[in-house]
Amino acid sequence: MAVEPIEIREAPFTLLTEETGEAGGRPDAERLSPARRRTRTILLSSLLAAVVAGVAALGWFYWQIHSQRDVTLNLPAQVAELTLSTSDNAESATTYLQTALAAEVDLDDTVGGAYDGPGDKDVLIFGGTALIWSPDKDLKTSFDLFADDEGAVAGLHDVDAGPLGGSMKCGTTKSEGQDMPVCGWADHGSLALAMFPGRSESEAAPLMRQLRKAIQTRD
Repeated sequence: MAVEPIEIREAPFTLLTEETGEAGGRPDAERLSPARRRTRTILLSSLLAAVVAGVAALGWFYWQIHSQRDVTLNLPAQVAELTLSTSDNAESATTYLQTALAAEVDLDDTVGGAYDGPGDKDVLIFGGTALIWSPDKDLKTSFDLFADDEGAVAGLHDVDAGPLGGSMKCGTTKSEGQDMPVCGWADHGSLALAMFPGRSESEAAPLMRQLRKAIQTRD
């Protein structure tokens, strides 16, 4: 019985299949697809941008804490047309408010005082210092001190905090049936509230910034 000769191919053969382009791998057309490379580049770029933005935001947050955390509050004897009162009634009232505020917000030290103004335009201010992680939230919570049988603070809103930054808000509460502006500020190192009987809110907000500038210093 005749044996057929074995035909040997002239070209070298490969173990890689024509379909896959590599042993057990993906097709060359898919692996090298420009569309897939472009999609992968976009995804990686988006991920990198998100990481950079997150690091920047975190850095900004901790920079604010570092720059605002070391605060001292001192009440000067005179602020513009206001004179710090030394009466027993003023001391008693501000001591009570300081204690109430410390119960709402965890403070290391507290201060408070009443300033005599022209006519009936006195100012009662009280606050304290501590490391405050969420100034805006704690400031909003602290306004609950003004809530009584006549209602809570109405129209509470943000106002310009001035060069010291942080958060500043003003609103209106009732005192003996009359509207009375109240304002407060908070940053990562301090929080304070003030009452402005006999004044309008348009007067209270700039006066609060003036009081803060005179009272607050950063180490």
